Amino acid sequence: MSKKQKVSIASLIVFALGLCYFAFQNKESSQATAAASDAQYLDVDPDDILVDFQDDISQARVAEIGRQLGVRLELVSPESLDEKFYRAHVDPNRQRGLVNTLERMPEVELAEPDAYVTLIHGGSYTNQDSMWAPQEVTPPGPNHKGFPNDPLYKQQWHLDQIDMPSAWKLADGKGVVVAVLDTGVAFKNKGKKFHVAPDLDGVKFVKPFNFVDGNKDAMDDHGHGTHVAGTIGQVTNNGVGVAGVGRNVTIMPLKVLSGSGSGSVGGIVDAIRFAADNGAHVINMSLGGRFPSKAMEKAVAYAHKKGVTVICAAGNESSKKVGYPAGYRYAIAVSSTNHKEGKAFYSNYGKDIDIAAPGGDTRQKDRDGNPLGVLQNTIEIQNPAKSGYYAYMGTSMAAPHLAGVAALVVGEGVTDPAAVEAILKKTARKPKNNQYKKEHHGAGIVDAKQAVLSARKKDGPEKLFLGGLLLLALGGSLTMKEKVLAGATTLMSATGLFFLPSLFPSLSSTTGIEWLTRGLSSADMAILGISGHGSLIFFSALIPLAAVLLLLNLRGMTGILSGLCAGFAANLAYHGVVRSMDIQYFGDCGDALWLVANAVVCVALAFLVVRKGK
Repeated sequence: MSKKQKVSIASLIVFALGLCYFAFQNKESSQATAAASDAQYLDVDPDDILVDFQDDISQARVAEIGRQLGVRLELVSPESLDEKFYRAHVDPNRQRGLVNTLERMPEVELAEPDAYVTLIHGGSYTNQDSMWAPQEVTPPGPNHKGFPNDPLYKQQWHLDQIDMPSAWKLADGKGVVVAVLDTGVAFKNKGKKFHVAPDLDGVKFVKPFNFVDGNKDAMDDHGHGTHVAGTIGQVTNNGVGVAGVGRNVTIMPLKVLSGSGSGSVGGIVDAIRFAADNGAHVINMSLGGRFPSKAMEKAVAYAHKKGVTVICAAGNESSKKVGYPAGYRYAIAVSSTNHKEGKAFYSNYGKDIDIAAPGGDTRQKDRDGNPLGVLQNTIEIQNPAKSGYYAYMGTSMAAPHLAGVAALVVGEGVTDPAAVEAILKKTARKPKNNQYKKEHHGAGIVDAKQAVLSARKKDGPEKLFLGGLLLLALGGSLTMKEKVLAGATTLMSATGLFFLPSLFPSLSSTTGIEWLTRGLSSADMAILGISGHGSLIFFSALIPLAAVLLLLNLRGMTGILSGLCAGFAANLAYHGVVRSMDIQYFGDCGDALWLVANAVVCVALAFLVVRKGK
């Protein structure tokens, strides 16, 4: 065996060992601590039962079971048929016995009492409770200079706390769908009663649904949901009102809470599944209860498996235990900070807190006398005919900050929920003045700029390393000119100039720079948008194979073609073992098999190109 052959074999072995290392690192970083899952029959609806049947059960069999038990089983909503999710209204004295009977049936996946869920605001939104009252802010007059030009932005200290001014230069969340499970959203004009909130006029909304009344009229009749949606994706730099985190995201308004601020576990479970099945990338739930529900835990896990990042408010009881759904394994629990970056006085805390975000404290005032809550445009409390700019406080307000930043991360191509969570936590910063406590802040305060930068360059060094190892295996057969061309082509096909945003953040939001920083192998996102990411055309050996077939016999193409094959091989192999996104039309196991198999084809093509070039 020649020296060159030994070097090639050694390089391929290191290439394989590198993949194993990255796979191990990814597995370690994505592990999560499971929350308690034993359902407790407290705060329950005393005369309603939720029943989740096997998906293949017939409606005739459901009706037969209802007759046997003497109850009427009805779909939780018109959207519940696919998952066979039913509710039964029963005599309170029979509730526990019926649940036990249903759980023993082979057709039943789970049965439990329905329960009440409320807004997470820690108290009443009434004028009688001034500590919790949302406070309207008077516009200051002329717009301040710079970006954004929204006149009330200077009062949005909370966006500065997560470094949105820097993040806006990098990303806007275009094409990312965030489902807001709340009291609805003031997203359109409807008669004399309902109107679109002025500062949401221009936001894209998709697939609204009302799970309280079972129709598509998801208008906000409380004010909470519109406020939350504004933080996630308010129209920004429009010279009106205030700004939002993901200034170009798409909102999916899902009404699960009534105008009084309460709803049922059944409706929320249905909405979670609806969001996961209808294109949501992120779910925000600024709601909760004290005790877990098996049905809701299962729905959150379902959304996670479908590739949806689930963000939840931790709760406002100043308790050392988070509420639910924040306490579930596949939910990200968000605590609240005040304007000084310490834990807000009302925020729940403890070992299950994942990360912190600004939620405010309206008891405190700035120099101009404005309350230091989270400021957004929304309707008056329970009066959708009027709207204004209000400062709210609560972990309800903290969660949408994180949901907006998660949308920015997803917009960079990191769509796997575990990978999104890992980036958010890894880039979170410690609060100032030595206030950090893990039980208060989790990983720290979310940092929008660093999260976006990490997402964009997340796998750049690793893929470049793998591509370099493959080139080393090929290098003994290449001339110096071919090596230079192969190296440059490997870089541009595998990763692009992933380091460019860190060096020149002000340039990275322009279209041309965006293309340069993603790499040819991820160009599907630039062409098709985030919903098209994972295209089989780009995440396969098809492009290198086509290039080799068309250009192999042309003079001087050996370096370029070998680099193209090496770049695609590195990208495919990396994603085959390190999960950060889903490949279209494949399941979890199918993703890895497809990617690794196509990486092997690219490696073979690279060696074929070099041999042909000789």
